[in-house]
Amino acid sequence: MRGKILALELLKILLENAGAVFRTSDRFLGAIKQYLCLSLLKNSASTLMIVFQLSCSIFISLVSRFRPGLKAEIGVFFPMIVLRVLENVAQPNFQQKMIVLRFLEKLCFDSQIMVDIFVNYDCDVHSPNIFERMVNGLLKTAQGVPPGVVTTLVPPQDTTMKVEAMKSLVAILRSMGDWMNKQLRIPDPHSSTLADNVGGGNDLPVANSFGEEAADGMEAQTEIANGISEAVSLEQRRAYKLEVQEGISLFNQRPKKGIEFLISANKVGDSPEEIAAFLRNASGLNKTLIGEYLGEKEELSLKVMHAYVDSFDFEGMEFDEAIRTILQGFLLPGEALKIDRIMEKFAERYCKCNPKAFTSADTAYVLAYSVIMLNTDAHNPMVKNKMSPDEFIRNNRGIDDGKDLPEEYMRTLYERILRKEIKMKENDLAPQQTQSMNSNRIPGLDNILNIVIRKRGDQLMETSDDLIRHIQEQFKEKARKSESVYYAATDVVILRFMIEACWAPMLAAFSVPLDQSDDEVVISHCLEGFRCAIHVTAVMSMKTHRDAFVTSLAKFTSLHSAADIKQKNIDAIKAIISIADEDGNYLQEAWEHVLTCVSRFEHLHLLGEGAPPDATFFAIQQNELDKSRQAKSSMLPVLKRRGPGQMQHAAAAARRGSYDSAGVGGHASGAVTSEQMSNLISNLHMLEQVGISEMNRIFMQSQKLNSEAIIDFVKALCKVSTEELRSTLDPRVFSLTKIVEIAHYNMNRIRLVWSSIWHVLADFFVTIGCSENLSIAIFAMDSLRQLAMKFLDREELANYNFQNEFMKPFVDVMRKSRAVEIRELIIRCVSQMVLSRVNNVKSGWKSMFMVFTTASYDEHKNIVLLAFEIIEKIVRDYFPYITETESTTFTDCVNCLIAFTNSRFNKDISLNAIGFLHLCATKLAEGDLGFSGRNKGKESCSNSISSPHKEKEGKRESTVY
Repeated sequence: MRGKILALELLKILLENAGAVFRTSDRFLGAIKQYLCLSLLKNSASTLMIVFQLSCSIFISLVSRFRPGLKAEIGVFFPMIVLRVLENVAQPNFQQKMIVLRFLEKLCFDSQIMVDIFVNYDCDVHSPNIFERMVNGLLKTAQGVPPGVVTTLVPPQDTTMKVEAMKSLVAILRSMGDWMNKQLRIPDPHSSTLADNVGGGNDLPVANSFGEEAADGMEAQTEIANGISEAVSLEQRRAYKLEVQEGISLFNQRPKKGIEFLISANKVGDSPEEIAAFLRNASGLNKTLIGEYLGEKEELSLKVMHAYVDSFDFEGMEFDEAIRTILQGFLLPGEALKIDRIMEKFAERYCKCNPKAFTSADTAYVLAYSVIMLNTDAHNPMVKNKMSPDEFIRNNRGIDDGKDLPEEYMRTLYERILRKEIKMKENDLAPQQTQSMNSNRIPGLDNILNIVIRKRGDQLMETSDDLIRHIQEQFKEKARKSESVYYAATDVVILRFMIEACWAPMLAAFSVPLDQSDDEVVISHCLEGFRCAIHVTAVMSMKTHRDAFVTSLAKFTSLHSAADIKQKNIDAIKAIISIADEDGNYLQEAWEHVLTCVSRFEHLHLLGEGAPPDATFFAIQQNELDKSRQAKSSMLPVLKRRGPGQMQHAAAAARRGSYDSAGVGGHASGAVTSEQMSNLISNLHMLEQVGISEMNRIFMQSQKLNSEAIIDFVKALCKVSTEELRSTLDPRVFSLTKIVEIAHYNMNRIRLVWSSIWHVLADFFVTIGCSENLSIAIFAMDSLRQLAMKFLDREELANYNFQNEFMKPFVDVMRKSRAVEIRELIIRCVSQMVLSRVNNVKSGWKSMFMVFTTASYDEHKNIVLLAFEIIEKIVRDYFPYITETESTTFTDCVNCLIAFTNSRFNKDISLNAIGFLHLCATKLAEGDLGFSGRNKGKESCSNSISSPHKEKEGKRESTVY
């Protein structure tokens, strides 16, 4: 044993230090295939942990450094050494499984290995789904032993394995993210900590920087595969494999339907020969159902059975060996007629290949039946009285056209059957079971053998010579079926297919422990897994998968049910902030979930500070309801500082609700217990771990988002604000104020981007400006006024239309709002813009005149009078500013005055409007339009009023209130 350990140590050192010459040498690779692989096979079954550990160390060196030349061998050994142990959840050998888990964790940190494994195995129709099975195995381990299942593990061991499996899953996602960042040249904020995460522990030595060294050794091996791993080719291969797997799954439930599906999907030809070849060569087919299908009497099945049997060459074979060969591929059906049809065709084929063996095919047909009966009799433990050689000979007298077959031949045949059972291949002896298709587990093609036979639950038998020969056959079969080319993955689109294969198990692996556990280590790994998963799915623009992770993480903040907040929920809030900071450019629609969390956090923060809620100022007054709510709140405990309406909002926050049902407003219905209120008061103090400045940084950093991301951010913020303002009893204006802030932050973006931003904001302000809640509508219009004043500080060049677009929300609200107060406010807002920013107004005149034109038709006299008063000031004092822009502005002014000539409230308005029209006509006739000399004397537009621009300028700054 000491010699074996020493030899394995030397092999490990040799492989870990092999240079590029060794890694690309055909002779060295041939020696590995011929000698080392069989040594690994024997030693991986050892019960000595040091031997098993050294075997794993050798295998990791092969995977990391020699995988381009050992594609077929790794395809067999990975399931045998790694997946066999990993997938044994209930009764594993603890030490052995921990070795495998630590081996996987270190292997998973190499991003190129993970991607290469997926490309070369999970996308190869003849190879096992190594990556997918590895993820599912880690998921099962992370979830622990299912309830009610007998296990050999004690609780501490189960917990340790859960954590190790979780670390491996996080490492997979981290490596995918690192590989993606490298391909897309995205800076990785976690790269500096990667070495610390990988380091530590010497249970399983790994080669230094094996990712880089492997890349050096791959170059010569992968030249022929250059360019083949493009996204289109990979997508076709992956899609082909998935469709074949779907067909195999359907075949294992209903063989006829499975064949029909494969033919319709063009995965199998419709000729009997092509179907027979598929049944003979495809992995994962239920061998019992193959036999049932071949025994059917329907025309197609019968032709397929004939083609299947005719595909064998029995020339020179002994009779029992021919039966043994054909029955390796399927199990004889139980119905006698089906067996009869198969044996009849077999006899014909055998006699055709060996015409001198028997007098006729009838002889072979009868003898085949006898051989099958003898095989069952000899090897079935339920049969007590075994058939003797004489009985076997006597049962077959006269079958050769009335003659007996030679007695020596019959005795030899009997001995061979007795010595070696006729059965299917070793890898098909596992119980066949129907498996349902789902997105996480693909049945069929993953049926790589559990090659090592168990003696007891935690002990393994040494491999036999027969098993070694079987493995050698496996290598040959894999090399024949699988593509010989090794693909070095380079196209980042590959990650899409990897995510499709692993996202659901990953989500389950992180969500369940995060929900059920309070262990700091487990929570830390779960949150890191969420962050890595969101990073990859967001950058790859996989909306469904990204939103699944973001929504789950947002729910785990528990901000919708503040009375239940724990430390892990605070950590989830911090993770949300980190994601917004690092991946903001890729969140797209997922920004809505992030900003919803920010809104809810701010609401709870205000409750903790004792600040009065927004509803104090913006709620629709309902005296009776208010009195009722105040009566209820008087029985509740006091927070830090009680303000008007604060306790009602505390009660709403204390009520437990689901993430989806809870809004971002403060109101909720239902009773509140004293326990819930007590928990809320305690939990509000926990929120102080997250500074409000960290939340505000999300909005301040919006100016660093790219031109597409800022649009998504603004859309999401508008949605959240709309939800906040939806309640008539407890509206909130947090997001509305943030909209004004981010508009200020981003107003200096290029015009094209700002126009896209404003297109979203304009629709939002129109909607809110027409709100039935007058206080909210006034607040929205005043916010819009602030933005407009800020925007008008920027000078607009000639022939541009940005100001007009910016001012359009005032026009739309003026036309749609039923509130007199809002319409009056809009007129005063526009008036203030003219008086204070007239020097910069260009295309904005058009929207301003449209506001006044709309006001001229208003049904309220005060609105009409106020609007005309402003128009009068504009025409008298600022007429040159109107005429210096463009001719359409002058036309808009004339149309506005025409509208006032039809005033139904005051004749003076109509007469003055006509007088101003006369002035405009005079100016037009004199050609006194379009001049730009602002310092020239400005004649009064009225004989009775003179208002030089220089005297008026500087006196027009006023407020709307």
